[in-house]
Amino acid sequence: MGSENDYIVPNDSPPAPIHRVLKGQKALVTGASKGLGQAIAMGFGQAGADVLVNYYSDEAGARQTAQSIEESGAKAVICKADTAKEDEVKAMFQCMIDAFGRLDICVPNSGIQLNARIDEMTLAQWQRVIDVNLTGQFLCAREAVRLFKKQGIDRSISYAAGKLIFMSSVHDIIPWEGHANYAAAKGGILLLMKSVAQEVAHLHIRVNAISPGAI
Repeated sequence: MGSENDYIVPNDSPPAPIHRVLKGQKALVTGASKGLGQAIAMGFGQAGADVLVNYYSDEAGARQTAQSIEESGAKAVICKADTAKEDEVKAMFQCMIDAFGRLDICVPNSGIQLNARIDEMTLAQWQRVIDVNLTGQFLCAREAVRLFKKQGIDRSISYAAGKLIFMSSVHDIIPWEGHANYAAAKGGILLLMKSVAQEVAHLHIRVNAISPGAI
């Protein structure tokens, strides 16, 4: 008898097109110059959404993301901001309104790792990871909810007043030796997401989190 692999038909077809189900919607993605944030922003563009591409240090990567979005037929703007800083987050959301007039989807994705064992971790390492990975997501969530409440529901666009998608990690429940600051921040995001979801569900604001493993 042949092996199991003898019965596998090679799939040489191109990837299926992404339907433009988000046409007319406006999205904001932080940390969109590389990695998951870049892929999410590009995916939104392919699905028809216009996107604000946030970056902190990699302007070239942000411009690459924006170019890909525009090549897919959507609009994109880039905006530099340190999402751990309240004034810069507020300025970023103002840029969103100035560019697109509204916000429908917010993905606070920015995150960093500064790894050390607990007895070797500096306060600066602890604080910066908490500031970016947890406080930064709080600041973005707060500004997004404020906008969602102000603009209300436009059913020609969506049946939700807005969609807030936190970027968590499998380490919101799985401990990670040598990464206590990162795991603590992601654990905080899990309950931040659930608490915000309880607060705003009656306003038809959708709140979820993605908890990926290593990508």
